[in-house]
Order: sequence, then structure tokens, then C-alpha cells
Amino acid sequence: FNDYCFCTMQHLITHFSDFQLACLGSFFLHESVFFLSGLPFIFLERAGLLSKYKIQTKNNTPAAQEKCIMRLLLYHFGVNLPVMIFSYPVFKFMGMRSSLPLPSWKVVSTQILFYFILEDFVFYWGHRILHTKWLYKHVHSVHHEYATPFGLTSEYAHPAEILFLGFATIVGPAITGPHLMTLWLWMVLRVLETVEAHCGYHFPWSLSNFLPLYGGADFHDYHHRLLYTKSGNYASTFVYMDWIFGTDKGYRKLKALKSNGVEIESKQMQ
Repeated sequence: FNDYCFCTMQHLITHFSDFQLACLGSFFLHESVFFLSGLPFIFLERAGLLSKYKIQTKNNTPAAQEKCIMRLLLYHFGVNLPVMIFSYPVFKFMGMRSSLPLPSWKVVSTQILFYFILEDFVFYWGHRILHTKWLYKHVHSVHHEYATPFGLTSEYAHPAEILFLGFATIVGPAITGPHLMTLWLWMVLRVLETVEAHCGYHFPWSLSNFLPLYGGADFHDYHHRLLYTKSGNYASTFVYMDWIFGTDKGYRKLKALKSNGVEIESKQMQ
């Protein structure tokens, strides 16, 4: 695998400039991963497949789904792409490189873990700020147009929010100045995580069933179902920030009630 990554990077840096790879390469990689991972959940919802794993019984209309896709294309090409282009000098200044040799997997995994932890911390506070009355009404309410989220709604947001919370994603790489391959891996993992958190399904194989600190779809779906003043569950990836600051109490209470209800029902059937 290391040889494959080395050969791939060698091919890319031979045929493309740093600017093309960092800006256009990152953009098209993001678009590919985002839509390929998010579109299947639209088809699952329309076809009614795996409905027993769906967190909410309500479905989005085809018109609502199509509106989401069209707005996403507008935001991605009108906001995300220009931001990537204008951010290039900053990342070069902070030490980002695409040259060989590639960093070791120990360095890559350490940086990725750092990015997840830092992003979750920054996102938590930024998200809480967006749930203050004025910012929610004028900015964050766009993201909450979909009370029943599906994978692609993860990036459906007001342009101001895209810029505001996007800072949480890039602050880690901006601090460490990673290799471009590390930056791409981080972007792919972050996209897959946020699509999964908004997918609307809780599967037996969902990561939240195996990683105690990971939030996942069930954790974030609760956030979309409630009014902005009572939602909680503000973190992006993990659950400990909401637990520490007590913003997951409603969610924990609901989980406890559901658990007790299942236990009572089970006893009555025996």
C-alpha cells in the first residue's frame, strides 16, 4: 500500500503543479467522496430499503432532495472552490507540501487524530454560537430546513456558516502544515464522518455501536429533530464535549426512556 501511495503521488506531482493538486485536486476529490457517499441514502429513502434501520419514519420528498442537491452544487462551486483557491497561499506558508518522500503512517495517524479532536472542540463551540437566537434565525436555520436529515444535508448550509464552521476543519492542518496526502486523507475521513452523521440510519454496523465516544447518526439526528433552543448534541464527531458541558441531557434522557420501555415491554411478553 505504501508503494501504491508513493507511485500515485509521484505520478501526480510529475503531471500537475502544487496549486492544481492542492486546490483543484482537493475540490474534485471532495466532490467525488461527498456525492458518492451521500447519494445512496437518497435512493434508500425513496425505495424504502432498509427502512427498519431508519431513525425517523418521516421521509423527504423528491423535490426537497433535488433542492438540496442543486443548492449544494451552487454552494460548492460558488463558495467552497473559491475558498480552497484563496487558502492555497496560507497552507503553503504554514508548510503544506506535495513533494516526496511521503510522511510515515505514524506521523499521518497522529496528525489525523489531532485534527479530529481539535475540529470537534472548535466545531462544538462554533455550533453552539450558531444556535443563539439571531444567528440561528439568519444563518443556521438554513441547515435545519431538513428536520429529517439524509447524507447530503451534512453540507447544506448558509454560505456564512460554510465559512464559519469550515474554520474548524482547516485549523488543524493550518497548524501542522501536513503533506498533501495527509490533508486529502483527513478530508475524506471528515466527509465520510459527517455524511454518516446525517444519513438518517442507524445500522448494526454503525461505528457508534463499536466506538463509545463516537456520536454517529443517532446522536446527531436528535439534534435535527428538536427546536434550536432545546436541541443540544452540538459536537461534530464525538460525544464527550456535550457530556462535559451538559448539552446532551435531553438525548440521554430520551435514550434512557427508550431503554426502559424496551425492558418493560420485554418483561410483559415473557
